[in-house]
Amino acid sequence: MRRREFLALAGAAPLAASVSAVKLAADPHRPQYHFLPAANWMNDPNGPIYWQGKYHMFYQYNPNGAFWGDMHWGHAESPDMVHWKHLPVALAPTPGGPDKDGVFSGCAVINNGVPTVIYTGVNPEVQCIATSEGDLAAWKKYGANPVIGGPPAGMQVTGFRDPAVWKEGDTWLMAVGSGFGGKGGAVLLYESKDLRHWSYLHPLVTGRMRAGGGKPKDPVDSGEMWECPDFFPLADKHLLIISTERIVKYMLGSYADRRFQPESAGIVDFGSYYAARTMANTGGRRILWGWLTESRTVDAQRESGWSGVMSLPRELSLDGNRLLIRPAVEVGKLRGKQLAPDAGGDCLEIQAEIDPGDALLAGLKLRAAPDGSEQTLVYYDPAAKRLAAEKSNSTLTPAADRKMQSGPFDLAKGEPLRLHIFLDGSVIEIFANERACLTARVYPESPQSTGLGLVARGGKAKLTSLEVWEMRPISPNRLTST
Repeated sequence: MRRREFLALAGAAPLAASVSAVKLAADPHRPQYHFLPAANWMNDPNGPIYWQGKYHMFYQYNPNGAFWGDMHWGHAESPDMVHWKHLPVALAPTPGGPDKDGVFSGCAVINNGVPTVIYTGVNPEVQCIATSEGDLAAWKKYGANPVIGGPPAGMQVTGFRDPAVWKEGDTWLMAVGSGFGGKGGAVLLYESKDLRHWSYLHPLVTGRMRAGGGKPKDPVDSGEMWECPDFFPLADKHLLIISTERIVKYMLGSYADRRFQPESAGIVDFGSYYAARTMANTGGRRILWGWLTESRTVDAQRESGWSGVMSLPRELSLDGNRLLIRPAVEVGKLRGKQLAPDAGGDCLEIQAEIDPGDALLAGLKLRAAPDGSEQTLVYYDPAAKRLAAEKSNSTLTPAADRKMQSGPFDLAKGEPLRLHIFLDGSVIEIFANERACLTARVYPESPQSTGLGLVARGGKAKLTSLEVWEMRPISPNRLTST
């Protein structure tokens, strides 16, 4: 595949002094058509927004290396959500300011024609705003930041961050991620007329902790803190997305009098996917972005010079009370020539339909070495009613995690398994029947670990169709800095 062509990085955003562009270009695990910075650390998508004919993506970024810390807002723009151009860092911590220890996650809105971002400054956690003059290249922080100086007086919370803002009539609403120790996560609701003066209303919704097990030290891991809330209408319902317990969850329900009543719940992605955020002003569509987390050691990330990838854009819709998630149609622009079904590769789009038959599990074998020493299995388990990525043999290196990743998924009687999969270096993004998503990160050591085929255990399954396309790397002429 054309990995070295794509990853030459000539003219790309400046690299940290310790990172070699040649090393990055030679890294077989570095994705080719998913968005990521030229080097270093990235995490949460922040404030994705469409403005003046361009899609803008902000994201948590550490300019000093491939590790978490010194959070800035990185920035890129795109004409189509798949070809990206790096722009200068949008927001950096201000010494002595309310964001002195990090510009944390938030959102972007258009306020009377003025692009405005709302974000969390930390130590302590407070909410701040900044505005831009049209092109979103330069941002001016509000002189009276923070606009919210902390949680409501007297309220003991486990966190207070990651604002999501929307407008109802002439009033702005803000959802802030929070929670209560020993009880569960929560989303706190505020209102404002001007984005600068806010009043606390009440919890939009609160949750309950799961019973049993030892209590983790981090309230996010225990479910006592909900991060990155996003709340919006979808068809005739409202959807709340939160990140907690290392996964992205959703609640679907009704919203009235500024209170949300969940009616059903589920998981957005069962795998290495976190801090999801949606984009609203996209021609009536609701587009979802997520941070694809690494599944390798911190030392391995530092050594590689990069960490974190942005998901492909996903479109959300409802089928009755069922949440559907599919790749945005724009992803098709990256599709190259169609390959023979057994061609294999590490930069592919795969569409397969499988009749599970009487097999105990049925699916696809991906990134497989000829001798089977490395392979990742993606399959449906009808007895357990689960979609799974079995990574026990995904790599020979001890630096990568090889734990099973799975989640609840069921096929109706006679319904085939429809897998839509995107392979990109270490990324495997899996869409199953538009009802379930699972993102896996795998790091095969052998350059021969590119095989593809049917897998079935304990019975017979039938591969009724299989189409494979080469995916075009993002053009170096488009992935450049200004």
